[in-house]
Amino acid sequence: MNRRTAREKGIQALYQMDLSGAESAEAIANVLDGDESDSTYLHEIVSGVEQHRDEIDEVIKKNLENWSFDRLAKVDRNILRLAVYEMNHSEDVPAKVAVNEAIELAKYFSDERAGKFINGVLSKVNQSME
Repeated sequence: MNRRTAREKGIQALYQMDLSGAESAEAIANVLDGDESDSTYLHEIVSGVEQHRDEIDEVIKKNLENWSFDRLAKVDRNILRLAVYEMNHSEDVPAKVAVNEAIELAKYFSDERAGKFINGVLSKVNQSME
């Protein structure tokens, strides 16, 4: 499984965890649906977001302008979580790649406006990290 597919499945798993409180292993098993291809990166990102969720949420909250964390659509919130995780904890993923992938995920799972919103928030996150 390539990283783009892992991110797509990762968003589905994170969304499921956010919505129903499912454990990461259960959510991953649900999105894989018996697919036996290499899912190492999927496991890494989902468990990484789960492990660092409080820290990631704080980073997101600090970089939201005129918007509350609780008002974020669940899918957008999880796209942001995944991107912030990759930006802060994946040494082999440049911040620019994490931002671009998040925008593409937002266009796929949400809408065009979400892509622009995600870009704005993640650009602020990236600036605050420098």
